Amino acid sequence: MRICIVGAGAIGGMLGVKLARAGHDVCLILRGANLAAVQANGLLLIEENGNELLANPIRATSTIADAGVQDVVILGMKAHQVAAVAAELRALMHADTRVVTMQNGIPWWYFKKLSAAMDPTYLGTAINAVDPDGVIAQHIGIDRVIGSVVYPASEVIRPGVIKVIEGNRFTLGELDGSDTPSIRAISDAFKAAGFKAPVSMDIRSEIWLKVWGNLSFNPISALTHATLEDICLFPATRELAASMMREAQMIGEKLGVQFKVSLDKRIAGAQAVGQHKTSMLQDVEMGRPLELQALVGSVMELGQITQTPTPTINAVYALTSLLAKNLQDHKATLRLS
Repeated sequence: MRICIVGAGAIGGMLGVKLARAGHDVCLILRGANLAAVQANGLLLIEENGNELLANPIRATSTIADAGVQDVVILGMKAHQVAAVAAELRALMHADTRVVTMQNGIPWWYFKKLSAAMDPTYLGTAINAVDPDGVIAQHIGIDRVIGSVVYPASEVIRPGVIKVIEGNRFTLGELDGSDTPSIRAISDAFKAAGFKAPVSMDIRSEIWLKVWGNLSFNPISALTHATLEDICLFPATRELAASMMREAQMIGEKLGVQFKVSLDKRIAGAQAVGQHKTSMLQDVEMGRPLELQALVGSVMELGQITQTPTPTINAVYALTSLLAKNLQDHKATLRLS
């Protein structure tokens, strides 16, 4: 299978190494020092147990068109980075190419091809927070899209080297809840590479379970510089997260989402991850743009669409937005030391 991973950072690179070693023709889209390191020495993955897996040689380029036509395109970048490359993705497509979206938060395609279990009231509604100009929807055919939920945590510890922190599960799902040969083929490829890759018939409910934590723990960690465990063990921030999650649950349930675990169990799961910095806190420390629109702004927008008040989410969003603005205006980083 020809597989292109656009945005082969911590998660995309993790996938790339194991899929390449499983025999697939993998091409990575990278930039800067990471690209140079991979072209020179291959891509190294350090697993949780310390085992080292090297994919060398492995194709890598910074120019999407150079990758050629693919069977599967995996979008591994953050949600706010997709629009910038959406038009270029057409160079990778043949008639049956599938596109696996691996962005956190509420996806741009959320109200497209709704399954029978979902409320059809909002079918076709655009989500401006994640695709404000409709660029992504214009350039990625909805019939190509496969939704996914990324559960692993990993990090690029130096150019060309990725370390897995925990997890190896990638849930996949057709947007309409169907079971198709192409999604089974992708799931089988992931499984053969050593990942857990269940196919969900209700991918939106799976997405909400992750959004539930991301919309609360990410901005709270960015504001407080606390880890997941710290947030959950400190009573005030634990209750703040719970309040945001309760507001989000009301929205999700109005849209037909089934929350398959309790709020307390979801918080306990975050606490169990331990002294882990969320991706948004890591971005604050590195001075990178924050994923606020996909993780928080999109949920606020769904609150407006469903006429659900979100006062706690709104307040945390306002504070984190100002933090993000100040970091960008001053080209600054911020970390405890």
